[in-house]
Amino acid sequence: MLRSLEIRDMLIIDRLSLDFRPGLNVLTGETGAGKSILLDSLGFVLGWRGRAELVRQGAAQGEVTASFDLPADHPARAVLTEYEIGADDDELLLRRVNSRDGRKTAWVNGTRVTGEVLRALSDTLLELHGQHDDRGLLDVRGHRSLLDDFAGSDLTTVSQAWSRLSLARRTQKLAEAKRDEAKKEEDFLRHAVAEFDALEPEAGEEAELDARRRLMQGAEKIRADVAKALNAIGPQGAEGQMLDATRWLEDATDDAAETLTPAIDALNRAMVELGEAQAGVESCLDALAFNPSDLEDAEERLFAIRAMARKHGVQPDDLPTFAADLRERLDLLDASEGSLPKLKAAAEAAQAAYDAAAADLSAKRTKAAKALDAAMAGELAPLKMDRATFTTNVTPATAGPEGADEVAFEVSTNPGAPSGPLNKIASGGELSRFLLALKVCLTGGERALTLIFDEIDRGVGGATADAVGRRLKALADGGQVLVVTHSPQVAALGAHHWRVEKRVEKDITTSTVTPVAETERLDEIARMLAGDTITDAARGAAQALLDAAA
Repeated sequence: MLRSLEIRDMLIIDRLSLDFRPGLNVLTGETGAGKSILLDSLGFVLGWRGRAELVRQGAAQGEVTASFDLPADHPARAVLTEYEIGADDDELLLRRVNSRDGRKTAWVNGTRVTGEVLRALSDTLLELHGQHDDRGLLDVRGHRSLLDDFAGSDLTTVSQAWSRLSLARRTQKLAEAKRDEAKKEEDFLRHAVAEFDALEPEAGEEAELDARRRLMQGAEKIRADVAKALNAIGPQGAEGQMLDATRWLEDATDDAAETLTPAIDALNRAMVELGEAQAGVESCLDALAFNPSDLEDAEERLFAIRAMARKHGVQPDDLPTFAADLRERLDLLDASEGSLPKLKAAAEAAQAAYDAAAADLSAKRTKAAKALDAAMAGELAPLKMDRATFTTNVTPATAGPEGADEVAFEVSTNPGAPSGPLNKIASGGELSRFLLALKVCLTGGERALTLIFDEIDRGVGGATADAVGRRLKALADGGQVLVVTHSPQVAALGAHHWRVEKRVEKDITTSTVTPVAETERLDEIARMLAGDTITDAARGAAQALLDAAA
């Protein structure tokens, strides 16, 4: 419920503070007095898109503050939680400032917010309806959700089934696309993988083969030099000479033992070192020994590896990784042929589940449509439209997360006349009554929203206007309804009454809103009946309206 509204320096409003109450609140006044400005200001603090220039002439900025009741179970609390805005008590305070240069700044419970947050809260707080209500009941794009709300339909089952179906379709489509792409290169893949399986290249193998090839190519010259070295240090060379020298020295030790012993020991140590050198040279010779066919084999494999690398545009060391990728693609191709039937079956099962859920929802919508049509018939009769018909059409539509139905409200104002959209068939007064009846039916027991009707009684009078007023009063029972009206019949039924006036002082125009006390209501309703000159007859008629409303 809207508790209060404070407006500062907005258009022709200087200072204005209003305290609203539960029940039916009526705002009356001459045309042009500023009632629309009051609604523009309320829309501004709720983040609605409206007039660009709102700041009163001569003011630096305009400001609007609105206070709403916030019970513990109010849906606005979910929005506050989502945007991490505190809500410690039972009041929701919105404040928005518009500077002269057009900048807008807003706060919710003292936390600075964007217009998006205000609009999210607005959807849970207030609804505005009028003859040009193209953003609400007249917008056919919203009729399906309105019918679902009326039916109390839970779209979770259909939404989840649609999500599973969409996932199954995407998975199947992706697998088929991969399969088709792989099939384009199937011959290449099988041939290439067969080549790699035959060659089996290894990382680092190319460098190893190149080194072996170079070694074998120079082995003959190297081996000849190494053999000469082995011969030079062998029995025919240094080893033999050192053995002769050792023997000769040992034969001479009888006469010079003390002098030759160190030399003999040194020769023995040298013989040990020479033996190690000889063993190393012999090992080298063994390593240099190869079969001429080994060189041919090494060169053949080296050239094969390099050719394979050039063919596929990769480095030789990357051939194993490249081969693994080709095998994976071939495996995927082979596996996809086996998995596609399963994916197709899964998609068909998901489709069947969705179709069942959507059909169940369609049945509920069709049943609810009949109930809504019956409820509307019951509401239209008291509004002096007992010959009019209201039809909720549920027709097949493109499937989606909200089912496979399209919903449209159509009306006919006279028997035998064709049905059509609300805003195409009904006249101004008829449209007002259709909208009021529809809102009464759709609202049901919901009382969280404050409902505002902007001259919804335009174009009707007499008994019809009284009927409209009484439906508004019934709609306000247990909740809050604000009505901007020119109808004295509607004004007389209000629980709380405000008068909007425009004044010009020193060439400055201002709009004010003042509560109409019970003692003043007679004259205000008489003014609405008679105009500027209030006659006794007008007062009598006004009193009759008030007595009938009591």
